[in-house]
Amino acid sequence: MGYLVGVTVLWAFSFSLIGVYLAGQVDSYFAVLLRVALATAVFLPFLRPALLRGRQRLALMALGAVQLGVMYIFFYQSFLLLSVPEVLLFTIFTPIYVALLDDALFGRFTPFYLLTATLAVLGAAVIRYRGLDSGYWTGFLVVQGANLCFALGQVGYRRLSASLPESLPRHSVFAWFYLGALAVALPAFALLGNAAALPTTGVQWGVLLWLGLVASGLGYFLWNLGATRVDAGALAIMNNALIPAGLAVNLVIWNRDADLPRLALGGAIIVGSLLLNEWWLKRRPATA
Repeated sequence: MGYLVGVTVLWAFSFSLIGVYLAGQVDSYFAVLLRVALATAVFLPFLRPALLRGRQRLALMALGAVQLGVMYIFFYQSFLLLSVPEVLLFTIFTPIYVALLDDALFGRFTPFYLLTATLAVLGAAVIRYRGLDSGYWTGFLVVQGANLCFALGQVGYRRLSASLPESLPRHSVFAWFYLGALAVALPAFALLGNAAALPTTGVQWGVLLWLGLVASGLGYFLWNLGATRVDAGALAIMNNALIPAGLAVNLVIWNRDADLPRLALGGAIIVGSLLLNEWWLKRRPATA
């Protein structure tokens, strides 16, 4: 759980950094490519190809292509259609996707996970819901594409990791994940990118360096590692803990308006869903 909490704090800054310094100013496909390339550079020196079989390498690359490559393309496009708070709002469905996909990949059905994930969605909705009109639906669909990719990547990594030896040093194979994302980001920029809209200021380059080396390079490794060490319910709930954290950063640093009572109530519901999940986990062996 510590990994997930730490990365949540780390990623809380990403929404505002993208929305304030990159969206509409730097080509989104270039931003995705640079982030993925920098993240690959962080882990490539540790890569030991012999530790995984060919099929396992391809599986890890496919997960990176989906969770990082395709997800980022959806994610950056969403900032061209929506504000930062609206993007945060539309991510609230990710816990449900995580709960359902985890049960599907592990061949089970756990209604309680769906309950706690739904509570997390409710808490996020309390924080951000203001009423929406038809102009938002394109943005909504784009964010859902990002949500599904992110959920599938997390759950797929949990499934793959369960088949690997516990003694395997995960950092020595994780570069395959980023290489898979790079296989998506590179042709996407070549085909769809705008070379005339590259970063023009030191701040923009600095933000991209931070997002690539730290938020992506370190963040995705630790998040996926944390995903293998908690149950599906906790993982689903933690996907929405990013919403109050992101809004708090947006409020404190950029002084954007936020409804503090809503933020407190919604955050309390999300924390409550996590505590309920932990209570159920401790109780389950006794009732099995």
